[in-house]
Amino acid sequence: MRFEAEELEGLEVEFELIESVMEDLGFTYQWDYERATFDYKFVDQVKDDVYYFRVQAYAVEGEIPKAHSIVKILKAFLGKHYYPHGVEYDNESFPDHIVKNCEKKIAKVKEQLLAENS
Repeated sequence: MRFEAEELEGLEVEFELIESVMEDLGFTYQWDYERATFDYKFVDQVKDDVYYFRVQAYAVEGEIPKAHSIVKILKAFLGKHYYPHGVEYDNESFPDHIVKNCEKKIAKVKEQLLAENS
């Protein structure tokens, strides 16, 4: 499931800033020199399902993880984890409370990035 977050998508910020904001909000991340993927793991206690909310970014100036490199934020999306196959993003029915939590995370990320970036 892809989220429409126009204020967040396309935003360019220093890697150090997005790294700090995302870690403060409970995201973990993986990176290579050009891209970073920030994940927030949800466990649905009712069905014991695992979901990953992902926000990706890529370097437009410098290399990740250098603090002052500039990254551009891509579209946020939600996927359901299937063991051992991986994460499925399309053709899924996601619980409303998980979707609402993702929307709240987007709002918090946007708020903190814009506050720190101005």
